[in-house]
Amino acid sequence: MDQQGTQFFKVENISDDYVRSVIASVYVAMAEKGYNPVSQMVGYLMSGDPTYITNHLNARAKIAKVERDEIIEQLLSDYIENNLK
Repeated sequence: MDQQGTQFFKVENISDDYVRSVIASVYVAMAEKGYNPVSQMVGYLMSGDPTYITNHLNARAKIAKVERDEIIEQLLSDYIENNLK
């Protein structure tokens, strides 16, 4: 904590490219099965319940290898880089 009580959240980073590839492959698998990929991934990220992610194309196993906070960090970083800078 800093002097004003702010907690610092440190994520042990795996490769940004790996996280992006997992997000992309899960997106494709969800879309191929007819699901709304964004809604399903949000459900997973918010709850941690892997049943939001299809087993199609091994998507559930792939996303389970990445911590949810790493996925959120990557999504937020990409959003900021592409929309706010």
